[in-house]
Amino acid sequence: MLSYLHAFHAGNFADVQKHAGLTLALSMMQAKPSAIACFDTHAGSAIYDLASERARKTAEADAGVQKLWAGRSGLASEDWQRVIRVLSRYNAGQGRLTVYPGSPVWFRHFLRSGDSLTAFELHPTERGQLAGWAAENGVRVMHEDGLKGLLRHLPPSQPRLLVLIDPSYEIKSEYPEVANTLQKAWQKCRHGVYLVWYPVLTSGAQTALKQAVQDSRLRKVWCSEVCLDAPPERGMTGSGMLVVNPPWGFDDRFSAMIDDVSEDQALGLSHECGWLIPE
Repeated sequence: MLSYLHAFHAGNFADVQKHAGLTLALSMMQAKPSAIACFDTHAGSAIYDLASERARKTAEADAGVQKLWAGRSGLASEDWQRVIRVLSRYNAGQGRLTVYPGSPVWFRHFLRSGDSLTAFELHPTERGQLAGWAAENGVRVMHEDGLKGLLRHLPPSQPRLLVLIDPSYEIKSEYPEVANTLQKAWQKCRHGVYLVWYPVLTSGAQTALKQAVQDSRLRKVWCSEVCLDAPPERGMTGSGMLVVNPPWGFDDRFSAMIDDVSEDQALGLSHECGWLIPE
């Protein structure tokens, strides 16, 4: 369960989708001044070297964030500009990206006074790197199971809540565990915004997660899935996100973002979206 290292996949097309959704949700929530408690259940190591041996072994960023970066001048949606500014901050003066920020960095970049971030990570190597970064950035790191830890910390002291749930799904039991945790978290904090990432696999394992969510008491769940136009014969063929309680207008704005990088085949993706559970 602790064999997964995100360094092999940092900056791939799934990261582009996931972090675009996170950035948009957080920025839309911050249109109101009330404080937000943020939780990252599977934070990873925060910063990834795209020139490292691990990253180059798969070279997944080449077909993901590197293509986004190369075509950034042609992006139509203004919402991409927040993403580009964050990438620019960590890659100043670079023709190609050499650094990719993980989800806790995306969270931290936008936090205001009064907002908070709690990051969970179990992997000892990932946690060590995360803790070093967090100590300089005022982020609380918890060395525990992120799903259990999230429930233990809810409801938060701040009036609003934003949660990112994105385990590796190395084992099949994580699919029902995520659905179960999501429902329990929602029962503790029904007004919270929950982002759930999942892989789209040739095995179809993700359908169990989506069905469990549909069978739950959850309401207002929007779904976005991107799929590779040239998928592999095995493994991950796409990337999905469930958004519980999306901010008003999130669905249209996020769809515009993803279509912006799909319509011209910039990332070689097709996009399908809609309400898994209507408002």
